[in-house]
Amino acid sequence: MKTLRIALAGSIALCVTAAPMAADKGEDGRDGGARLRANLSGYDEVPSVNTPARGRFRATVSDDGHSIAYTLSYDGIASVVQQSHIHFAQKSVNGSIVIWLCQGAVRAPAAVAAATPECPQSGTVTGIITPAQVLASAATQQLPAGNLDAVLAAIRAGSAYANVHSAVSPGGEIRGQIKADDDD
Repeated sequence: MKTLRIALAGSIALCVTAAPMAADKGEDGRDGGARLRANLSGYDEVPSVNTPARGRFRATVSDDGHSIAYTLSYDGIASVVQQSHIHFAQKSVNGSIVIWLCQGAVRAPAAVAAATPECPQSGTVTGIITPAQVLASAATQQLPAGNLDAVLAAIRAGSAYANVHSAVSPGGEIRGQIKADDDD
């Protein structure tokens, strides 16, 4: 009987220890419930931009991992806001657009335009990202269209950033690497 109690106590301890890990990834390996964040500044652009503009990207992956609800806030952009995206690249490197966050003077491609909100000149834009909004990266980067899991894997690896483009800085005026809240 004593052996059974010890085995049961060990099993309970194992379950309690494993529970926090299960919250990060569902049974299907998806990042359900993960919170994503980035602080955007001109100094993180490549090349760096001297601008008073600042921004914040916050998002939550749905429990089933099939969508991401996001909020993008920014102010102080030097000229007309053109567009905003998530790009696939590590820090200090420019990469392919894989998700449009908002569109302005520069319009989103037809495949995602209807689901892409308008960029305010200053303020906040919100939206829901689904696999249908994931664009293919440049061929050499090998991230396929429609693969939201690949975008989440890139974020976890530190290889995705959000930025806001303006007329004065068409390559991007403010930028920040996206991280999961449980990342280091």
